[in-house]
Amino acid sequence: MVYADSSLAKYTAALYLARAKYRVLVLEKEKFGGQITITNEVVNYPGIGKTSGKALTDTMRHQAETFGAECLFTEAKGLDISDDVKTVHTNRGDFYCLGILIATGAHPRMVGFKGEQEYKGRGVAYCATCDGEFFTDKEIFVIGGGFAAAEENVFLTKFAKHVTIFIRKDDFSCAASVANKAKNHEKITVVPNTVVEEVSGKNGLNYIRYKNTKTGEISEYRAESGDFFGAFVFAGYSPDTELVKDIIELNEHGYIITNSEQKTNIDGIYAAGDVCIKQLRQVVTATSDGALAATELEKYVATIQQKTGLYAKQPTVKAIEESPVTEETVAHDSNETFTSDMKQQLSGVFSKMERNLLLKLFLDNRPVSNELEEFITSLASLTDKITVKIVDKNDTTNQAPCVRVFLDDGNDTGLAFHGVPSGHEFTSFVLGLYNAAGPGQQIDEQTHQEIKGIKSSIDMKILVSLSCTMCPDLVIACQHIATLNSNIRAEVYDLQHFEELKKKYNVMSVPCLVINDDEVSFGKKNINQVLE
Repeated sequence: MVYADSSLAKYTAALYLARAKYRVLVLEKEKFGGQITITNEVVNYPGIGKTSGKALTDTMRHQAETFGAECLFTEAKGLDISDDVKTVHTNRGDFYCLGILIATGAHPRMVGFKGEQEYKGRGVAYCATCDGEFFTDKEIFVIGGGFAAAEENVFLTKFAKHVTIFIRKDDFSCAASVANKAKNHEKITVVPNTVVEEVSGKNGLNYIRYKNTKTGEISEYRAESGDFFGAFVFAGYSPDTELVKDIIELNEHGYIITNSEQKTNIDGIYAAGDVCIKQLRQVVTATSDGALAATELEKYVATIQQKTGLYAKQPTVKAIEESPVTEETVAHDSNETFTSDMKQQLSGVFSKMERNLLLKLFLDNRPVSNELEEFITSLASLTDKITVKIVDKNDTTNQAPCVRVFLDDGNDTGLAFHGVPSGHEFTSFVLGLYNAAGPGQQIDEQTHQEIKGIKSSIDMKILVSLSCTMCPDLVIACQHIATLNSNIRAEVYDLQHFEELKKKYNVMSVPCLVINDDEVSFGKKNINQVLE
């Protein structure tokens, strides 16, 4: 069984199927958890008083893994479903299975007002967790009237001087208990029956025009001279169905059509979560979908097993550690840098590396340099394939703190991380090491040759925030390209520690890609999009 996902439905399904003694592989493109991980507060999941999205998903993943489910970071590139044994093509090779669950979730939807696309990353944003900090002590305008808009409004007050929310209808469309938090907040103003028509500005957003849909009255807001504001769009999501758009049946909005048992129009292909047509998109409905899809998929696979005589090795069940789902569930088994689960996963990666690596540290006198030194030395202590060398604590040419990756023969791989590669960038950093040491993640031959064919020198700066769930995709793509061509460099910067870069490139959203100090773009991209 293979799952390509961005929702909680997959972990529920993985749990049910693994408990039923099926071999389960969960494919995750960019990080464990999906959209729910950027939810700051979850208070409506039955039986759980209060937790964060990340804490909940980490606990659910761990629970599925205790019953033998396997999780793998890779991107599904295509499906071959013509036979009883189905093939999932990924950038780490092909996987074969008897059944597939699609739980790819959804991505933020654009509204379409004038200037939205032009100022994306320059003041227009879609993730409060990722980009709220860029607008500290600034005015923030929010477009949207659903659950996400109401919840994210309250979160944005941690940063904003004031938040104004424009709702197209008379009132919020979410539960009153959620809406009232926004309505009654001293730093939030709710403006109903209003749509944004245009945003514009210089060095960010300075101007916004909006209209009352009942009276037709046009209003404008202009920031004070030299100042700017943010415009956050929370207008729902569009389904991530690119992988299956020409394979299974979708509705006119791109959502997967399923029957009452979560089955698609293709035998052996099921779907669950936000990628499906449904009236309510919540954590509880995603887990419900996953449970139902798993039980129906189990029946289907049992039939195919009898037909083909193919049976996968049963998963190994681990002891379940009972613990409440709280914020603390996310973190550590102890005060160590890496949890036991992380060490186990790292051991698997290190064992496959073909060459040894040398990590050179360039440090300064800031506390973050001490954090970097501790982090990298702790990582290196887990394997004999990584050596650490502190180059110079007074080196100013490498924009310290910085870790640069070299092969054991001293050749520079072109990879560097400025800051501490933790948070959401931990996985991307480890994948960078794996790609540099070999064999690395697999890519198709055409893309590989296109990368190798680049003859000019290219410098890529990837500006990120460790809290951003969209940044790792771009980091992984850029680093992979750099490891395959010595003319290309990929240097990642945690903007928290490099304020001068934020100002130089006028960054108000992450991820941000800067090519040769000239071309600036925003948003996550895969390898092919970066090459374009």
